[in-house]
Amino acid sequence: MVLSGLPGVGKTTLARRVVPPLSCVYLRVDEVEAPLIRSNVDVGGLGYEAVAGLARSNLELGRNVAVDLVNPLPLTRAMWRDAAAQTGAKLIAVECVLADREEHRRRVVSRSADLEGIVPPTWAEVEAREYIPWDESRDGERLRLDMADLDAAAASLIEAALVKTARAR
Repeated sequence: MVLSGLPGVGKTTLARRVVPPLSCVYLRVDEVEAPLIRSNVDVGGLGYEAVAGLARSNLELGRNVAVDLVNPLPLTRAMWRDAAAQTGAKLIAVECVLADREEHRRRVVSRSADLEGIVPPTWAEVEAREYIPWDESRDGERLRLDMADLDAAAASLIEAALVKTARAR
């Protein structure tokens, strides 16, 4: 399962709700990037590469994995399709959005840092962030969740995960 979307939409909050009942290994790119940033390393794509490697290792062990990151580009989205294909895992790609722009802005400006070394982006930085719109013909199928109602989003995601898991058997 890959939780994608702009900063502040609620990916991490959603992950914290769905990971325990689904018994997933939780991989948050911010957790990987934080110590690199604190060490003054130019992170670039290192965080994504490290998380992709950890995801593949866990998938090869038969574990369910939930990845939490922005995933803004067709290139990054392909990493997760490739990891699933290489390990025989079923991919649940989730695009988390907030249709209510004011609510998204409110969430971004009210966020506080939860990881040393990671400074939450400003609203201007979120607006300027490169995020190529998802195209299912290019990026693969995805479940698009409006995060305005986190309970409904969590329920939808858990249901989708259970259905996909049942089909895989």
